[in-house]
Amino acid sequence: MDITQLILDDHAEQRRLFSIIEQIDPKDVDALSAVWLRLSAFLDVHAEAEERFFYPDLIKLGEGANDADDGTVEGETEDAIEDHNKLRDAVKAVERHPVGSPAWFEAVGRANVVNSKHMGEEERQGLTDFRLNADVALRHDLAVRFAAFEAEHITGVKPVNKDPDAYVEAHG
Repeated sequence: MDITQLILDDHAEQRRLFSIIEQIDPKDVDALSAVWLRLSAFLDVHAEAEERFFYPDLIKLGEGANDADDGTVEGETEDAIEDHNKLRDAVKAVERHPVGSPAWFEAVGRANVVNSKHMGEEERQGLTDFRLNADVALRHDLAVRFAAFEAEHITGVKPVNKDPDAYVEAHG
């Protein structure tokens, strides 16, 4: 088991859930509500799990991969935490609209864009960096903790935005 693979698996599930929402009739408010509730909780739990179990060790071991901001692991991490904050805000924005309304679908679409951009960067930068610089034993240990955290918080966590600079300083 490898934390980088668990993160990739979560990304695939997030993409799948956004795709499901796009295919549900806007009048089927119950189905939309159920899938959105699962997706929004999953997004929050996933971000929190990464912030607890992935990024602290990436800061210590990483070197900055591919197109990382300023070419450093600190830039990579700050950007990821900012992305998580933007995603939390985008998820909150969905909740301001009646489920199934055009405004609701537009807000879901904006959350999908924010999430997709973040996942692409993370897959090119942080995950690549970690695979190159963290040994298999650490990746396994973190995967176990990551999976347990997500299982324990299957219904969600309280979404809390974080200051990216303070986060990097606390974990550097």
